[in-house]
Amino acid sequence: MRLDSPLREIKGIGTKTEQAFNAMGVYTVGDILLYFPRDYEHCPEICEIDEVKEGRKNAICVTVIKTPSVNTHSRLKTAVLDVRGDVRKLRLIWFRAPFIRSVVKAGGTYVFYGRVSVKNEQYYMEQPEVMSADAYDELRHGLRPIYSLTKGVSQKLIRKTVANALEDIPLEMEYLPEDIRVRNHLSEYNFALSNMHFPEDELSCITARERFVFDEFFFFILCMQLTKDSAEALENTFSFGDTSFAESLKKQLPYKLTGAQERTIARVQADMRSEKVMQRLIQGDVGSGKTVVAFLAMLDCAHSGYQSAIMAPTDVLARQHYQKMVKMCYDFGLDYPVVLLTGSLTAKERREACAVLENEPSALIIGTHALFQDKVNYKGLALVITDEQHRFGVKQREALSFKGAAPHIMVMSATPIPRTLAIILYGDMDISVIDEVPAKRLPVKNCVVDTSYRKTAYRFMEKEIKVGHQVYIICPLVEETEGSEGENVSDYAERLRGIFPDGIKIGTLHGRMKAEAKNQVMEDFLENKIQILVSTTVVEVGVDVPNATVMMIENAERFGLAQLHQLRGRVGRGDAQSYCILMQGDGSKEKNRRLEILNQSNDGFFIAEEDLKLRGPGDFFGIRQSGDFRFRLADVYQDAEVMSRASYEVGVLMQDDPALADAAHAVLRERLRQYAGDEYALLNL
Repeated sequence: MRLDSPLREIKGIGTKTEQAFNAMGVYTVGDILLYFPRDYEHCPEICEIDEVKEGRKNAICVTVIKTPSVNTHSRLKTAVLDVRGDVRKLRLIWFRAPFIRSVVKAGGTYVFYGRVSVKNEQYYMEQPEVMSADAYDELRHGLRPIYSLTKGVSQKLIRKTVANALEDIPLEMEYLPEDIRVRNHLSEYNFALSNMHFPEDELSCITARERFVFDEFFFFILCMQLTKDSAEALENTFSFGDTSFAESLKKQLPYKLTGAQERTIARVQADMRSEKVMQRLIQGDVGSGKTVVAFLAMLDCAHSGYQSAIMAPTDVLARQHYQKMVKMCYDFGLDYPVVLLTGSLTAKERREACAVLENEPSALIIGTHALFQDKVNYKGLALVITDEQHRFGVKQREALSFKGAAPHIMVMSATPIPRTLAIILYGDMDISVIDEVPAKRLPVKNCVVDTSYRKTAYRFMEKEIKVGHQVYIICPLVEETEGSEGENVSDYAERLRGIFPDGIKIGTLHGRMKAEAKNQVMEDFLENKIQILVSTTVVEVGVDVPNATVMMIENAERFGLAQLHQLRGRVGRGDAQSYCILMQGDGSKEKNRRLEILNQSNDGFFIAEEDLKLRGPGDFFGIRQSGDFRFRLADVYQDAEVMSRASYEVGVLMQDDPALADAAHAVLRERLRQYAGDEYALLNL
């Protein structure tokens, strides 16, 4: 069996199970081995029934007096077993599990392990695992992996599949040069792979994770450096006049630009008039006014007779940009064609949009990824603006160059990455920072509370809704799954419908929804057809809803501070006072200290720097906060030190062997080919 072998070659995987794994993006043996746990758990000591704690996992050891009963008339085929301590009864419940009767038998002694809840003073343990005392004792000696799941895949299944795959594949050849590995105290690849899934202890887990984090940064930075020289060498073939037109536009704006916006616009103007093609990152905090900088650059292009395009991450945001650009042109008395091109257009609308692109040299183009499909042709595209979620890779740049001259590239980022890190991650770009917020914006008022505040929060939300405002509620999970901890969108929205009056419409939004459904929900929220939107972090990069004044983030301790700040930026977009309620679910004093930083400041760059100071080498359990570069494990905040080391090693390697031609780097070169995929042929090797 090899890494590229189909999943069904692993022992125990049939067609139905393979299809369930495919839904998770897992198709091969290699995929399952790189499907790393999202968390780990220490199994607690066995306690007495009277000592179980609500809201956490408990383990009890019980000699069963009576076989569990099964309600065969229920659709859920629920199995129930009541066990008693000296003063407390605990009800064990298994849904869709009539087989429990043959597993748990009268007279047998078993360990039951599961989460305890309390409803109407009755204690419950739902879906507990069942095992012998010896088996549980063995579990307590290590860390237990917890994976993200989908329908048809359980924790037990994925653990067994990974274990079988590790057992059957041959050892992987080490690809990192030995001197790099030794200098950075990195574990050997096979040790890291095994201990990412089944760590011997916490130190082994941390060591294994550091190896994979280093690899992710190393290959990302290596790919970036291999393309940097060719990108810097691109000649600017566009001819721009003086900046008087752009200066006149600024004077017509209904507000005064900040000093940071003025400096950034000046740098962009200079770049577009220089000898080389612009590669610039515009880094600005939430609400700092990056979009107007982009729009002014686009109008500068149109005035010089060139096209420009801005790509948004969603159809809804693209439409919002389109409406703003149309209004700006109308207000300024400009007659440039503004074109919308998204995947949701009808065939006729798409043909009409493409016709404008092919015939109007001064078109202002707003769209999604549909902008860069093969059948879309431009007439003098001089500027392409994207956000960090769609940062251009070498393949996209190459595709655009085939359609004409290489355009100027501007990337906008609302992620407050400290400059030292941004220089590494965007090493192929110049960086401008918009570090001021327009004066008219009221700062968001924050509070960090525990779950006892929830009813008060609901009353406050209802009060805000009655005066016409709207509310976001953020949950860490889409739905409840085995081993999951924290609030989930599906159940939470259902609970709210029983709490708020019928006139308050509650919508849900998460990443598993189809694009059309997500767009419709956001459209409805934008138009105030939905008053409370229960969502995952998918709203982090979203449309402006000036009417939204309250955001409550459940299980706030599970998110990184930078991501919480990004989420908070969804409110406070209008003139009304806005509020962010950070609901802490676990009561940890240390995590509360982190959240207090967010409570004290609305400055994203300050928050990012403080976040870096607080994170330690073992602080990697829970939800990753930075998804900007699609790293599997790495986090640009907590792993900043590892990223710096990877950047240094790439620099040394490139200095010694810029084309990776040395025979000693053959294995590294092959791994780079696997990492870069289709873009490998375009790397400057």
